[in-house]
Amino acid sequence: MVALSDNPMTWVMAGDSITQAVYHTHGARGWVEHVQERVCWQLDRLTDIVVNSGVSAWKATDVLGAYDFLIGRFAPDVLSLSLGTNDARAGLDGVKGFRDAMREIIDRSAGAQIVLHTPLVVSHAGRAARAELPAYCQAVRELAEETGALLVDHEAHWLAEFPDGEALAWLDDPAHPNAAGHLRMANHTLRTLGLGELTEL
Repeated sequence: MVALSDNPMTWVMAGDSITQAVYHTHGARGWVEHVQERVCWQLDRLTDIVVNSGVSAWKATDVLGAYDFLIGRFAPDVLSLSLGTNDARAGLDGVKGFRDAMREIIDRSAGAQIVLHTPLVVSHAGRAARAELPAYCQAVRELAEETGALLVDHEAHWLAEFPDGEALAWLDDPAHPNAAGHLRMANHTLRTLGLGELTEL
């Protein structure tokens, strides 16, 4: 679980379009906004700062290349990394580059509590482009074990709910969660971090 300080904390949520929560929520809150609501309001940490530095279509190498702008300048107490969905388009050949970039981001963030998220399950229609996505999920699990990072295993959580992998109720298109999916992501993240879950809004 994440360790909360008596002092105000800075949370940086880096990732891709699923973190940025553009378009596919159709005006509803994204998962980072839900986490912010829980942390800042429901847990009464009003002076904590939650920074969403997700960028649509970006991969781990993109985030690493813009590390100082997206992460470093905020000196986060908690760094959340949710990547892999775009990286997986490179297939098995891309796993090592993804893993290396993620590891360098983690290494450069010494002093922060690191939270790693596995990618979500994509629908059957999205699997041709991301056939090796499970390998990227496994790389995230291995990185969490190696580095002591907290692991939010969305893939396992979604497959437990939808064993056939067809999580259409939580998706807006083959790869992006809808409003319901974002809320599920947020509550699974909060529970994993030991922060409970959103009470009724």
